[in-house]
Amino acid sequence: MNTAPCLDIKGLEKRYPRFALGPLDLTVPNGTIYGLIGPNGAGKTTLIDSIFGMAGTDAGTIKVCGLDHIRDEVALKQRAAYVGPDLNFLIWKSVGKAVRFIRGFRPGWDDAYAAQLMQKLGLSEHDKIATLSFGGRMKLALVLALAWKPQVLVLDEPTTGLDAHAKKIIFTELLSIVKDEARTVLISSHQISDLERFADRVGVLNKGKLLVEGNTGELVERFVQVEFTGATGFIAPPGLTVQEQEGQRWRGVLDTAALPVAAFAQHQAHDVREQPLTLEELFIALTL
Repeated sequence: MNTAPCLDIKGLEKRYPRFALGPLDLTVPNGTIYGLIGPNGAGKTTLIDSIFGMAGTDAGTIKVCGLDHIRDEVALKQRAAYVGPDLNFLIWKSVGKAVRFIRGFRPGWDDAYAAQLMQKLGLSEHDKIATLSFGGRMKLALVLALAWKPQVLVLDEPTTGLDAHAKKIIFTELLSIVKDEARTVLISSHQISDLERFADRVGVLNKGKLLVEGNTGELVERFVQVEFTGATGFIAPPGLTVQEQEGQRWRGVLDTAALPVAAFAQHQAHDVREQPLTLEELFIALTL
């Protein structure tokens, strides 16, 4: 089993006049589905562009399958595929022509698998790309990426425009391809409930910074919502993200790794009530 990380980012920085990504460290283990979540403008697209060398970096290193993202660009693109809403296939006019063109450049192309995916997703080689819905074009992009079985699959909002049936098919395929721990999927998505169900690990990106990341289940269990009475002069301790305050009643999200609930009373918090959070609720709390 290959234990080396599929994606290894160290000290990444990319600065624009009104936005800065990083410094950012991110390691994506081999053979996992990794969910990257963040509000619009958080830096997700900049990060993905940097991985594929489409956005220059000001500092740091990016390695994909041990390959430098700039020096080994050709070898990297022979191992990694990208799917995003900005891809345009109109030049090929029909689904069949697009499939035949991409197949010619991908030695690992699996005709039977491609046909199976197209059937499951309701695509025909005779379909005119210009008449496909946005969801239909996303289905085509996924077929073209999955069929050659890349070692790394980077997906930017892959389920946009897909109905529940198509989303189930796609995530079933993604779970299947990482089973042997030889391939890895990185998904940037606003569909947080989907990622909570399917992603092995998640990272929360906001304003160019990686706020938290880790095993999905462990990360959700690590944070709890707390409601409590704060004594006069209460100062929020490290680990507490305050959401609301009305008089002496407070509500917030507590990072139990930084401050266990049992120790919360030592910080002048009384009548503490706690409840679990979903990943989406955690995301909203951390990125307000």
